[in-house]
Amino acid sequence: MDKIKILWVDDEIDYLKPHILFLEKKNYAVTTCNNGRDAIDIFEEENFDVVFLDENMPGMSGLETLSEMKEKNNAIPMIMITKSEEEYIMEEAIGSKIADYLIKPVNPNQILLSLKKNLDHSRLISQKTTLDYQKEFRKITMEMAMVNSYEDWIELYKKLIFWELQLETINDQGMIEILESQKAEANSMFGKFIERNYEEWFLPRADKPILSHELFKEIVVPELVKKDKPVLFVVIDNLRYDQWKTFESVVADYYKVEKEVPYYSILPTATQYARNAIFSGLLPVDMEKQFPEYWKNDPEEGGKNLFEAEFLSAQLKRLGLKIKEDYFKITNLASGKKLVENFKGLKDNDLVTIVYNFVDMLSHAKTEMDVVKELASDDKAYRSLTLSWFKNSPLLEIIQQAQKLGFKLVLTTDHGTINVKNPSKVVGDKNTSLNLRYKTGRSLTYEQKDVYAVKDPKKIGLPAINMSSSYIFAKNDLFLAYVNNYNHYVSYYKNTYQHGGISLEEMIIPCLVFNPK
Repeated sequence: MDKIKILWVDDEIDYLKPHILFLEKKNYAVTTCNNGRDAIDIFEEENFDVVFLDENMPGMSGLETLSEMKEKNNAIPMIMITKSEEEYIMEEAIGSKIADYLIKPVNPNQILLSLKKNLDHSRLISQKTTLDYQKEFRKITMEMAMVNSYEDWIELYKKLIFWELQLETINDQGMIEILESQKAEANSMFGKFIERNYEEWFLPRADKPILSHELFKEIVVPELVKKDKPVLFVVIDNLRYDQWKTFESVVADYYKVEKEVPYYSILPTATQYARNAIFSGLLPVDMEKQFPEYWKNDPEEGGKNLFEAEFLSAQLKRLGLKIKEDYFKITNLASGKKLVENFKGLKDNDLVTIVYNFVDMLSHAKTEMDVVKELASDDKAYRSLTLSWFKNSPLLEIIQQAQKLGFKLVLTTDHGTINVKNPSKVVGDKNTSLNLRYKTGRSLTYEQKDVYAVKDPKKIGLPAINMSSSYIFAKNDLFLAYVNNYNHYVSYYKNTYQHGGISLEEMIIPCLVFNPK
């Protein structure tokens, strides 16, 4: 194995001989220099793994040397060593993106620790993460066998996401595959849990989670009633819990979390059902009865989410809330930028509601466009793409403006999505719905083990298109494929992101309440 090469620059380098001998015994190769100008020449001529740099040198200072070295090669870690504890020097060095900052006198073990932290960082983290997950694996497996409530499933899912994000950083494919199989097992058990319990959640006084139609009343209304701050209510369409975790730190620059309330999407976990339920405060069966002019059933022609603003106004009226509010649906970059330009004009509102459709467009584009299939080939890539979008989106600018204007922020979604891998055959008549994760219609034929079948839709708050209509919801990572033209259908939709069915990813979704910083 090649020795780690160190360049150590200090005008009193002779006094550091014991430190250098210590490092050489540990198999490091140390090149020394006593001034900044010569150090830059050496730095250009040879390849080093790390540089130790004294801050206080005659002639060219450590900070000046650092600046020139960074211009020549920004990737090599630079560790600043100084006698001074003055804050401005520390700030300037940190601002120049040094890897570490040590105060003289330094002992050999401090030097060694700094080297390990900066050069062995990835390897040490990888080893520790792998060991920690191996310990946790058995614990999670035992917990999974005992999970028996909606709260337990929320906690277990959050734990699986935590480890998925941890393992993602270390690139240990073996560990990632073990976690994926543990998630698949969890989803299989979650499907059985929903099948056993979901119907009971619609009975009076049921022990149940907050569901889509209760979200606004339970989470947003209490913030409006306080009347201490205006509320920005953001619904990012089709956002999973793991995607939220990827840009959580970006939002944290402007807002502090007051509470996190993961809630459950109603079935089907599809936009027309779940999002309309959020804004109307009603289950789909009641929307169909009370607002026939707004509600469209699956086989009907026309847009099925065109009246969210009207649903929201009706819900506010029903709740007796007379407030100043506006609703915006952002479906493209231009409408997002326009809202950024006009947002200050909303400062006197009690409520600003924004539906942001980007994530939904992305997941559907993955099905249709090869370039997006490449960019979002798996969950890790999908998360990365979501983060990149959010950091460069008008939505972030809106959140920044809202923070400056003192808005409280409630951020949520309507449902999640899952990467479907395996087909399950289904047969239905020409009026059967087209969604790949659920079907509604008459005379459905399907693999019973693959779906949760509901013969009486009204029991779970869904309208029946006709007397003999039923619903089926795909479980695990299955998608419902028609027998006709089966092979083409399967190859086209395999490894695409879909929603509408039962999975941890689709049903357990984030909702967060923030205070402006």
